[in-house]
Amino acid sequence: MARTSTYTQFIALPPDRVWEVVGDPVRWPQWNPGVTSVVLHGPVATGTTGDYVPRGRLFEALHTRAAAPFVLTSVVPGRELALEQPEPAGVMRLSWELSARDGGTLVTQRLTFGGPSASVARAVVGGLLERDGRLGFARLARSAGITAAESALNVVIAGGSGALGRQIAADLLCRGHRVTVLTRRRDPESPFDQVEWDGRTVGEWAGALRNPGRTAIVNLAGKIVDCRPTERNVDELRRSRVDSTRALVDAVANLPAPVDYWVQASTTAIWSDAGEKRCTETTPLSEGLPQMTGVAEPWERAFDGAAATHSTVLRTSIVLDPQAPALKRLTQLVRAGLGGRVGGGTQWFSWIHIEDWLAIVRAAVGLDPALTLPNGILVAATDFPVRNRDLMAALRRHLHRPPAPPTPAALLSVGAVFLRTDPALGLTGRHATSQVLRDAGFTFRFPTLDDALTDLLPR
Repeated sequence: MARTSTYTQFIALPPDRVWEVVGDPVRWPQWNPGVTSVVLHGPVATGTTGDYVPRGRLFEALHTRAAAPFVLTSVVPGRELALEQPEPAGVMRLSWELSARDGGTLVTQRLTFGGPSASVARAVVGGLLERDGRLGFARLARSAGITAAESALNVVIAGGSGALGRQIAADLLCRGHRVTVLTRRRDPESPFDQVEWDGRTVGEWAGALRNPGRTAIVNLAGKIVDCRPTERNVDELRRSRVDSTRALVDAVANLPAPVDYWVQASTTAIWSDAGEKRCTETTPLSEGLPQMTGVAEPWERAFDGAAATHSTVLRTSIVLDPQAPALKRLTQLVRAGLGGRVGGGTQWFSWIHIEDWLAIVRAAVGLDPALTLPNGILVAATDFPVRNRDLMAALRRHLHRPPAPPTPAALLSVGAVFLRTDPALGLTGRHATSQVLRDAGFTFRFPTLDDALTDLLPR
């Protein structure tokens, strides 16, 4: 059965500018690092054939020797380009559609694999071509000549090399804003301006905060939480967040004026295992697990006194995104036949679709004229958390997998040792929603889990 995945991104350029890049397949490698080269055997027209070479020594060798040419199946100047690539026992179909929008272009990419080899081709070829898809759109915008207008926002992102940091950096660049990523190590393939910092002390990197016009900080810096909850790891989790936040707070204190906007990352895990408690922005904290409350509470406290005209402490729930660790891990388990409930299955799973998370961050830095968010704590989660048993059932349904036996808590704890992860990530939960977003009139594009999975998983 053919399965299609879809990616969309707004780019603040007119369709004809975007088409100059999208409409020329030879320029595909400029914005998709999964492709090394493209050769066309004729003009850009329906029926023309060509060859592309995927990145990677093994893929390149196999594809060059065995793959048949692709064929352009649709060329509508300024609107659509589509191709078909024969695969062993199947076919890959790839298309890009451009739609004019107020202030720019909505780019839609669709990738479909059909035939008996579809599942294998999607895992291998699809994983290569779709890796960091939104970064590809940012490279596309760069190749098409996007520049920031005088009124553009200057956004400094700490933790911009992480899963969420890459997403918001790419989204804002595509929308025509100036993006600077604070990073411990430069990435030569990154489409963003990068400034090195150590994440602990104020240094030359603080110059990135001195900008003409409006400036925003988005602080997402911190060690990934998917690790064993040893005393050493918990200390590293805490220090990586607290030290980087304090460094930013100290750097801004030395500026002649506060920054205009500051989005300070936090997590709904600050409530640890909240059981049946309904958590919103005003729910008080209580003593919780050291790797959860013990990390998030000092993280938020490190932000006290930050000089910002508008500030948001963003307690983010699990972000559902095909490129992020959470959804990857869950889908891998379901495909491996381990898609039953975890433990008792009654623990709450609070979540948010990546597109809704991006929209909340844009609003928090003043980029949504229709939505004003107050200063203070904001929970980034939909109004419809689900229990673990319902989450796993939904994943099985969308991935077309049969019912699976439950995973006992003891077995998960043993498996977590070998996977070097924390069993509490699966055995604990919290029912977290946002009263602030409801009061502000925020509308979720993907309010329910079925809405989100339908959009995020190939169908």
